[in-house]
Amino acid sequence: MLFQDECHVKHGDSTGYIWGKRGERVHVPMMNERHSKTFYGALNVFSHEFHLKSFDWATMENTVNFLRWILEELYPKAKRIIFIWDGASFHTGHAVRDFLHTVNQSLKESKWKISCLLFAPNAPDQNPVEDCWLKAKNYVRKRVLENRTFANIVQCFKDAFNELDFDFNKLRWYF
Repeated sequence: MLFQDECHVKHGDSTGYIWGKRGERVHVPMMNERHSKTFYGALNVFSHEFHLKSFDWATMENTVNFLRWILEELYPKAKRIIFIWDGASFHTGHAVRDFLHTVNQSLKESKWKISCLLFAPNAPDQNPVEDCWLKAKNYVRKRVLENRTFANIVQCFKDAFNELDFDFNKLRWYF
């Protein structure tokens, strides 16, 4: 069972609040760059392992690529994978429905290889992956002086998922 969501990392995500010594000016390097990277993420409910994959945009095709990656690369021996995600159009569109139909073919619903459940509409607070994104972006912000380029920011964001623990109380809501 995987909670799933997408996150957009932008160059400005490295800045936030910073504390400095009283009377001393704090210099924070800023660039007016319009870089952006989209990350698809899935949090395993049981192991708390976070699966992260980057794409240029959140699209139906990239959603299918992410689902295929999870199914074929990460959980090839799983009998069943359940995704719990929001109702974004790129989750519910024709390309995703076609992929799910191909994967599940003529199986009964109770035997589907991949099932997708939706959170309530307009309720991002229900998804624990939102907490993972926040924790990772805070990790990046704490390293603002190290992240001088967008490539550094993206790498730092990825590093957060190797360094941080994602055992949230919110995960217990569902059991």
